[in-house]
Amino acid sequence: MSRYLFSPLRLGPVTVRNRIVFSAHLTNYARDGHPTEQHAAYYAARAEGGAGLVITEEHSTHPTDWPYEKLIHGFDPSVIAGYRRITEAVHAHGTPIFAQLNHNGGQASSMYSRLPVWAPSAVPDPMFREVPKAIDTREIAEVVAGYGTVAAHCAEGDFDGVELQCSHSSIVRGFLSPATNKRTDDYGGSLAGRARILLEIIDAVRESIGPDRALGVRICGDELIEGGTTIDEAVEVAKMVEATGKVDYINTSIGVATSTLYMIEASMAIPPGYALFISNAIRQAVDLPVVGVGRIKDPLQAERALEEGHCDLVGVVRGQIADADFAAKARSGHATDIRTCLSCNQECVGRMGLNRWLGCIENPRTGRESVALPMPRRRGRVLVVGGGPAGLQAAATAAERGHHVTLFERAPETGGQVAQAASVPGRAEFLDVVRNLRAECERHGVDVKTGIEATAQLLREEHPDAVVLATGARPQAPWWAGDLERVVDVRDVLAGDAAPEGEVLIVDELGFHQAASVAELLADRGCRVQISTPGMVVCQDLGVTLDMETFSIRAHAKGIGQRTDEVVMAASADGERVSLQILKHTTGETGEHTFDWVVCAVHQSPVDELWHELRDAPFPVHRAGDCLAPRRAHAAVIEGHRVAVGL
Repeated sequence: MSRYLFSPLRLGPVTVRNRIVFSAHLTNYARDGHPTEQHAAYYAARAEGGAGLVITEEHSTHPTDWPYEKLIHGFDPSVIAGYRRITEAVHAHGTPIFAQLNHNGGQASSMYSRLPVWAPSAVPDPMFREVPKAIDTREIAEVVAGYGTVAAHCAEGDFDGVELQCSHSSIVRGFLSPATNKRTDDYGGSLAGRARILLEIIDAVRESIGPDRALGVRICGDELIEGGTTIDEAVEVAKMVEATGKVDYINTSIGVATSTLYMIEASMAIPPGYALFISNAIRQAVDLPVVGVGRIKDPLQAERALEEGHCDLVGVVRGQIADADFAAKARSGHATDIRTCLSCNQECVGRMGLNRWLGCIENPRTGRESVALPMPRRRGRVLVVGGGPAGLQAAATAAERGHHVTLFERAPETGGQVAQAASVPGRAEFLDVVRNLRAECERHGVDVKTGIEATAQLLREEHPDAVVLATGARPQAPWWAGDLERVVDVRDVLAGDAAPEGEVLIVDELGFHQAASVAELLADRGCRVQISTPGMVVCQDLGVTLDMETFSIRAHAKGIGQRTDEVVMAASADGERVSLQILKHTTGETGEHTFDWVVCAVHQSPVDELWHELRDAPFPVHRAGDCLAPRRAHAAVIEGHRVAVGL
């Protein structure tokens, strides 16, 4: 039983029933600047799942702040009706909900607003690359007043409190940081001058919300940029905040949401609890309750953070994105049933980076909570073939919806390609997607049969009501490879069927972890590795999941070379080596290069023979995942769920 995690705590006028916070994060659920039913259902699901406190995504405080399309325009009074729908949905479960207020300052774009970006100084952000307007004192007063106005809207919308985002993407952080505040007036220079706008905003917001609502401030403990805010100054800011007597708690953050974003929403390459040093340092300096964050993905880690005194509350975002019932399962003694976050960032951070609404690679219902599932047409006997993510998800969903489900997997264990992908150093957490789905299958009564080849004859003899094929994909050699023995697939390496040595070229046409992971694996084995891609960046999609920075650091340390803008045109044997004709497509130049081995991270082909054999079966046959079209794990999970819901 958790000693600390499920104890109540007062945040000024608000009491939370436990220490698990669903902290603020972007969702891209807004439409035309307004909150939506998608918001209400999403937050309500986490409240129903036992979170002690829900803090919504940011609400913009001024028309000059519109850094991304689907932002809630809190300065517009017409948002209040949407606020009330959100708060009513969350309050129905006895959970308090706060709204986060923010102006992104120079970390923004004029693309949507058609107005100049405002910031303390004319220092362009490295991501948006737009020179902001250095605001004058009149405009500073306008910004401060905007926070007060939105806070009043939140109070009218029945939020229990508000949180000021002064951390990773904020005009206030811009003022606090010596890297972006170059002013020489009363709002620059010393820390007291740089913090002046924050203290004025606190005064304005407290006046707007009155004494019966909570007020929190989220502070960046270390920007991780040259000349930026470090922990010592962050602690001093926390002391100033507490000294106002108007703030009820302090939340924490690390990094800047552009330059060092990969440290804010860290992937599995970063250890859990990596940012707790910030909340620890601030907690030692103030008496206010402090929220700790930093890839805390299970209740044991959360309890330990509290027990060791790092924080008073724990922000668990991706853990509750993956499983809305995170807190309830932990409290009821069923922590092992939690659908543990992978920290893969594919469908949460990655989707939003592509201007899509937030989802989850493991949870097909994340972001779709407002869409009711249809009732099963009729409960029947369902056979699923394949124990990878698509098959496991199809089986779990079908069984949960009342079908009698049997899953056949020809290998000794379930997992499919995920098991191979998770076998490389630093990617072990990816296997959680299989572990979690296998556990769901067991809870819902799926009969999992491993080591059995499900032939067309076997399936016909079982007389099922429906069959779901999730038979996966197989490696497909590129057209130029011929029958060269030393041209192999990344899966051959991971399976142990090939053991490259010496000088190795990895041909990357997928742009993701396949090439990067095997490159590191072979470099660790002593190979001299280069990665070649027709793209402009090696493994370019690692940028979407915030893995690029850490991979680049490791690749440099391991001597992994990177070759871009080139295409293999032909291959031939050169003794025991492989000779490649390579075209540099930016210049049209060609050259011949030889390697001991060539490893291909290229597109696969579907294993769909069983589908063709069952085309005339007397029962419906469905496909999900790679056997329909080889893609990534998130597509397999979503498709497995979709097929099962349609049964």
